[in-house]
Amino acid sequence: MKVEWLYEKHNKGIKCLVCERRCLIEEGKKGLCKNYANLKGKLVHIGYGKLSAVESRPIEIKPFFHYYPNSTALTFSGFGCNFYCPWCQNYHLSFSDIPEWIREISPEELVTLALRNKDQGLCASFNEPTTLYTYLLDVFELGKKKGLYCCLVTNGYFTIKALRSLI
Repeated sequence: MKVEWLYEKHNKGIKCLVCERRCLIEEGKKGLCKNYANLKGKLVHIGYGKLSAVESRPIEIKPFFHYYPNSTALTFSGFGCNFYCPWCQNYHLSFSDIPEWIREISPEELVTLALRNKDQGLCASFNEPTTLYTYLLDVFELGKKKGLYCCLVTNGYFTIKALRSLI
C-alpha cells in the first residue's frame, strides 16, 4: 500500500483523480477499479506492487508499430480496471479483486528482474495500467535510470494531470 497524491477532499469522502471516472470514495470503501481506497481521508493505492502477471514478451506482441523492433519488455499487470467491457480478453484480471495472498513486488525487484532477463524495456499491460498508477511512477522512474524504455497498453482514460506526471 502507498498513499496516492492525486485526490481531492470532498464532503462525502475523497475524489480519486487518477482516471477520468473520478470516483467519489467514501471512508473505508474502494473505487470502481478496486485498487484505490479511502483510508482515514487519504487515497491509498492498495494495489501497489500487487502483480497478477510478470513475463518477458517481444515488443511486437504489443499494439505498437516499429517501437524498439526485436526487443523484449518485461510485461506486468495488476488487477482491476476502470472499464467493464463484456468482450475483455483478460476479464479474469480486469474484473477480479486483489487476492489477499499476493505478495508485493517492489519497483527495485521488477527492474532487477528485467535487467537479469536482458529485457530492453518495461511494459504495463494485460489489465488497465491506471490501476497501477503510483507503482508505474516508481517503476518507470527507476527503469529509465537503468536505460530501459517504458510503455503502456492502455485504454487511455487517465486524467490529464496523471498522464502528464507519467511522461
